[in-house]
Amino acid sequence: MATVTALTGKTPIEGFDPDPQKSYTLPARYYFEPSVYAWEQEAIFGHSWCYVGHVGSLKEPGCYITAKVADQNILVIRGKDDNLRAFYNVCQHRAHELVKGSGQAKVLTCPYHAWTYHADGRLRTARGSENLPNFNKDEFCLKPVRVETMANFVFVNLDPDAPSLKTQSGALESEIRGYCPEIDHLVLARVMTYDIEGNWKNSVDNFLECYHCHVAHSDFCDLVDMDSYRSICHDIYSSHCGRSSHRASKAYQYSGDARAQKFGSWLLWPNLSIEVFPGAPNVNIFHHVPIGPEKTRHVFEFYMESDMPTPEQEDAIRYIDEVLQAEDIALVESVQRGLHSKGYNQGRFIVDEGRTDKSEHAVHHFHGLVVDALNRYGGA
Repeated sequence: MATVTALTGKTPIEGFDPDPQKSYTLPARYYFEPSVYAWEQEAIFGHSWCYVGHVGSLKEPGCYITAKVADQNILVIRGKDDNLRAFYNVCQHRAHELVKGSGQAKVLTCPYHAWTYHADGRLRTARGSENLPNFNKDEFCLKPVRVETMANFVFVNLDPDAPSLKTQSGALESEIRGYCPEIDHLVLARVMTYDIEGNWKNSVDNFLECYHCHVAHSDFCDLVDMDSYRSICHDIYSSHCGRSSHRASKAYQYSGDARAQKFGSWLLWPNLSIEVFPGAPNVNIFHHVPIGPEKTRHVFEFYMESDMPTPEQEDAIRYIDEVLQAEDIALVESVQRGLHSKGYNQGRFIVDEGRTDKSEHAVHHFHGLVVDALNRYGGA
């Protein structure tokens, strides 16, 4: 097997080639070694636009949400000027966590010594500092983090020099809006969480190809016309779209006009899947959250026209929960066990010229982004 120098020319990744038809997959150790996982936290999640929530949780001034990005605790808050800002969620006095979860506050108050901050990050009060010589409030403002929105979803980036999400994501938002023009009016209707025994990249790999669909997802193949299913790779995202076979599929039944028969899904680097299923207007978030070298948390958020899903929508949620997700979890966990086998190290991508539903070129595209990030920011 040839060793091919990876995209930036720094670290050879055994067998990886920029040409998907010549390339091997990532070596098995990249899916379980703690050193690789630690490397990824800085190289990938420390420099990428990471999903943290929806603007529906940040409607009014003072509304805030918190999230963990890599090993960093981040808060996002809407200011009195209606602008969103993000900060490291840590008090500048003695490093206590400022806030937890989500909520609304006129000022941010540290629960340790009651230092308070304005929503724009400026230190408001520091008890006892009035008697300190040369105490400068400007020294103790919250440290900012970059924040952007796309299609009403909120993202942060710990890298102050990274290109903007808008620049990197190109036509992604317009693609999503094409499949769900009602997206601005959707609200959170359901959240479901699953902890699985598998590396986050293993989970993303599975999402990115439908080569396994005819084998493992018979109901999905009855819902979506596989002859229409195509995967197209862009800069930091890939599109996986098709049309519904019929409204009375084995997966679930739905009503609606011709547009309701569209199926769209996208992977936004590094670990966010966005889906529009056939039926009434909907956008689903599928977040592949790494919580350890071999553990991933799947967080599903269902956005619909009402926070009370219709019976038809409940049936679609049931299908995703009880059938599709159960099938995929079993696949990912079996692969994770197999990655430890002494009888396996790497496979080859199955890629066809037509980039049909059987082609794994989108998995190769994702592996290329992994390789590029790891090379750009050091090595294991």
